[in-house]
Amino acid sequence: MKPDLLLLPGMLSDAAFWSAQSDALGDIRAVRVAQYGLADSIVAMADVVLRDAPDVFDLAGHSMGGRVAQQIYRLAPGRVRRLALLATDFRGPSDAAARDAEAARRDAMLAIVALIGIEAWAAEWAREMVAPELHGDTALLSAVAAMIARHSTEQLAAHTLAGLTRPDFSDLLPRISCPTLICAGSKDRLRTVDTHRAMAALVPHARLVVLERCGHMVAMERPGDVTAAMRAWLSD
Repeated sequence: MKPDLLLLPGMLSDAAFWSAQSDALGDIRAVRVAQYGLADSIVAMADVVLRDAPDVFDLAGHSMGGRVAQQIYRLAPGRVRRLALLATDFRGPSDAAARDAEAARRDAMLAIVALIGIEAWAAEWAREMVAPELHGDTALLSAVAAMIARHSTEQLAAHTLAGLTRPDFSDLLPRISCPTLICAGSKDRLRTVDTHRAMAALVPHARLVVLERCGHMVAMERPGDVTAAMRAWLSD
């Protein structure tokens, strides 16, 4: 029986984000892609995932899913054989003012979606998520936009609230003892390479991979490179 690999999507993402890896790694792992329903906090999302998860598993999370992965490790470190954190972060809001500024941006985003609809907003947001060099890749942009637009405004509200109330994992990272992959896109404006370098410095024996000409949607922008990095990680 193949070991289990649990993949966690990011905000407004689903199994399509991990499609290439689900197919390519199926020869060595039983791949599952989690969903969060309308859970509206990182802690609640982790609880949802753990409720249906195998006893032990390899775990990879992207963006918001990377935060959920860290929370899962905090709750159940003995169940996580390996951990991969892609285009994500570990920090909570720095102070009350920063949290208030994020809340204002969230309110503005929800207002725009209410005004123009999630499909129109998704098309704009998709361009911000991928590297500028890939803006001519209409198939990629269409796939990202379609994935975002499959989500409801209620899910958008839940996911953004989860981001606003996220825990800080600075104290957790030095305690991670399993093989850990940290993966960043060189052109990611949301989760910068410097953030990932800081994560890699905190996690003992972490391996950092930086993908050139890649934005935030790493597994869709550079599917072959992400799959190769994950295959090496799964062989540790």
